[in-house]
Formats: sequence, structure tokens, C-alpha cells
Amino acid sequence: MLVLPTYCEAENIPRFLRAVRAAVPDLDVIVADDDSPDGTGRLAEELAGELGGIDVLHRPGKAGLGAAYRHGFRVALDRGYDVVAQMDADFSHDPAVLPILLGELVKGADVAVGSRYVPGGSAPDWTLLRRLLSRWGNAYARAMLRLRVRDATTAFRAYRAEVLEAIDIDGTRANGYLFQIETAYRISAVGARIAEVPITFTDRVAGASKMAVVRTMVETELRVTWWGLSLRAPALSGRLRATSAGRYLEGRIRPTAAPPGS
Repeated sequence: MLVLPTYCEAENIPRFLRAVRAAVPDLDVIVADDDSPDGTGRLAEELAGELGGIDVLHRPGKAGLGAAYRHGFRVALDRGYDVVAQMDADFSHDPAVLPILLGELVKGADVAVGSRYVPGGSAPDWTLLRRLLSRWGNAYARAMLRLRVRDATTAFRAYRAEVLEAIDIDGTRANGYLFQIETAYRISAVGARIAEVPITFTDRVAGASKMAVVRTMVETELRVTWWGLSLRAPALSGRLRATSAGRYLEGRIRPTAAPPGS
């Protein structure tokens, strides 16, 4: 099962769903649409009738990536799928790579990650500033949270169903792009076998990006710092939770068990 969170992807979704079907003909798809005003959900329904194997979750409003993923993952798990994948629906991730990710699970991985930061991976369309911010953010998250994955912010992944249950995917807190770091932390914490596959991440050619890069990076650094503090100094972080800053940081993300070896 592939989970696709969408918001205002009308320019991409018909071509994208056809590309997914061409890459993995027997892969079922859940489109978790946050009531896109441009009709993305309606277009996805039309494609579902044409292609089959596509379900559209018409969510009541824009609640964030994390919320859409949690909803889609839970539906897939409740339906008994053994493997659940995720990716962006704007062609930033190439559907042709899906068989490679799924193949890593067949080889024995618990999680397969499409990575920009292993040999062969890249993001050629990015400005130098965006590359530096992304590399710094990933390096900082790896160091603070003892992650076992080099690209913690990628949204191109495939999971064994039992891993999503083991990390309590329903208990995740982040609702934006930080959701990827939160799940990276949790899969590292439970000792999941992770395979990273090099990908070329390309900027969308249709539609508008929903990410404010600098603001997202600042929020990510704050929350990763809080999480790292909770991991290393739980007594201190417990006292800080009583402050307004602590309540703000705790409101979106709460640490799970510490990674192995901590």
C-alpha cells in the first residue's frame, strides 16, 4: 500500500497516479487529501474509477502532513497490508524508484529510505543555501537523536507493517515536515533494519511548494534540540516542561524510548 498525502496537487495527481501504476502495477494506493480547494480529491476519485486499486480519504481540512500520514497509515494497517510506503505526489520523488525501495524489504530490511545523502543521491535543483540548510539539519538531528539514517527528512520510504506498529505510529505528534524526523527517531530507537537507497530529488515543475524553508528549519532545530535534551537530561527537561516554552515544544512531539545504547 502506498500512502499519498495531498493538498492542492490537481496539476500533478492524474499523471502521478498513472506513473505509480506503471511502476508497480499491483500496488494499492491511498490518497489522503486535506480538502484541497483545487479539486485534487475529486480528480483522484476519477482516477480511482479508471485505474482501480485507489482509495481517496477526503479529510475535512488542512491538518498537516503528519496528520494525513497517520490517517493513511492506520487505514492501511487496519486493512492488513504487510508493507506501507509513502512519497510526495509532486514528482519530487520518482515513481520508478518504488520497485527498488520495495525490493529492499524483500531482501530483509524493515525500512527502506530514499536518500539524498548516500553515494549516488542528490538534489540538483536546490540552491546552495537550501543544500546547506538541509545538510546541517540532517547532521544536527543525527547527532542529537542518535539516528541510524543519513537522510532523516526524506518522505520517500517503505515500511514493514510491524515496524509502524512497533514505533506506535498513532502516537506520533508532529504534523508538519518534522514528522519525518520523528519517525526516523522512532525507527532508530526500536533497532529497525534500515536500507538507504540513493535518489535524485527534483523540485516540482507544477503546483506550488507548501514549505517555508527557513521557518521550517528554525522550528525543526528547536524541536530536535528539545527532543535531544529529553533524551540526554530527562530530569532537566521534565522541569522545563512546566514552562511556556516547554509546553510549546512538548505539544507537538514527545520522546519515545531512548535509542539502543543510550
